[in-house]
Amino acid sequence: MLLLGIDLGSSSVKVSVIDGGLGTTIASAFNPKDEMKIIAEKPGWAEQEPDTWWDNLKAAINDCCRQIGNLKYDIGAIGISYQMHGLVAIGSDHRVLRPSIIWCDSRAVETGENAFIEMGKGYCLSNLLNSPGNFTAAKLAWVKRNEPEIFKRIYKIMLPGDYVAMRLTGNIMTSFTGLSEGIFWDFKENRVSEKLMEHFGFDPDILPEAKPSFSEQGKLLKSAAGELGLPEGIPVSYRAGDQPNNALSLNVFDPGEVAATAGTSGVIYGVTDQKKFDQHSRVNTFLHVNHEPAGPRLGVLLCINGTGILNSWMKRSTGNLLSYDEMNEQAYRIGPGSDGLSVLPFGNGAERMLMNRDYGATISGLNFNIHSIPHLFRAAQEGIVFAFRYGFDIMKETGINPQVIRAGAANMFLSRVFRETLSCVTGTEIDLYNTDGSAGAARGAGFGCGYYRSREEAFRSLQSVGTTEPDESKSGIYEEIYERWKKNLAALQV
Repeated sequence: MLLLGIDLGSSSVKVSVIDGGLGTTIASAFNPKDEMKIIAEKPGWAEQEPDTWWDNLKAAINDCCRQIGNLKYDIGAIGISYQMHGLVAIGSDHRVLRPSIIWCDSRAVETGENAFIEMGKGYCLSNLLNSPGNFTAAKLAWVKRNEPEIFKRIYKIMLPGDYVAMRLTGNIMTSFTGLSEGIFWDFKENRVSEKLMEHFGFDPDILPEAKPSFSEQGKLLKSAAGELGLPEGIPVSYRAGDQPNNALSLNVFDPGEVAATAGTSGVIYGVTDQKKFDQHSRVNTFLHVNHEPAGPRLGVLLCINGTGILNSWMKRSTGNLLSYDEMNEQAYRIGPGSDGLSVLPFGNGAERMLMNRDYGATISGLNFNIHSIPHLFRAAQEGIVFAFRYGFDIMKETGINPQVIRAGAANMFLSRVFRETLSCVTGTEIDLYNTDGSAGAARGAGFGCGYYRSREEAFRSLQSVGTTEPDESKSGIYEEIYERWKKNLAALQV
């Protein structure tokens, strides 16, 4: 059986087709070839048009179908991974009422913080395991208050992956993990939080029916199949947010296992069986894809908004003259600390680990007689890593303290500077694997349709392609640089 995985990001939509038995990728494509547009009508806002997601999904799937020809008729299941925490609102005709408010949009920060206080911090942390913060529920409350005419017309709200699934199958559904990532889930009661719904004045019917991440959630419509170039009737059997899905793609299911990504945003995601939380909600806890009431599996997530997007900004702002590989090589030629140049990478909206403050990015210590473009490249990558370390220390307070971090061989993890610095400042081994989010979604579909009966079957082809261990001779140097970086951050927060 072939399995098709969709990874809906904020930069592009990637699709992979894997041979379920061998576990190998036989086709892969992404669209657009540059980056999807993010609409920012006001500072701190970030929106995307769901129709654009669908157009790019069509292009990527059509490309995969061209690669595999008639083998497309062997595709037995579809899985979906998607950018988390977004809000899609549709009317009773299933049409989108406004652009999606996506994950890095900061407009609902005040709404969420007020709810944190008004509902009671004790309730929010013990029951929701999070502040309502800037998540989907708070974004919907912002729409209710600021766009009342649109709110009145809302039939259902969805996460980005739910929207894609609706376009594929015609069914309006979500997942239990999705409800938790939107901060709708009461972890004590194991159901949607009645107190949160009442506080915001939401009718429970505004939420779609929820199903397990691994389950059949509809079949590919004839109309959608025609657009995508696929046979109709293929079941959609898996959906999850991009970070739980990244963990799945790396075979991270059990307490103590940790995954990381460094795409547009950067994430460390650790699995636990304990309902723990950070008192300030700087790291966040959600249901993991394999959670069951009798066998709790929760994901503790650290998110840094400004990761690959900072690297992308550096590329554009220096004239797009170099590839990312060339940028990485130039950064590696500069010594640790970039000769005193330091970057705080917080230029992509409010940062959860900084108490939902939007400080903007900062470049400090710049000397016109010393520093060059390669210094900027290195300082940016080091700044991103130091942001990881800052959040990593917060995660330890919730019991996540790994010795090994697993990541796909992609994005920032392709940089030696990034890997070496991260390994040294966190004291962890970094293991890279030959997988990505779309391949993970395909494997998830294999679990959901019952094709895979065990993790061993699903991940027999998962191979380590590189390991970076802490360099003790450099750890002290990086620790000194990190302490200077923290002083710059502290000065920014005054």
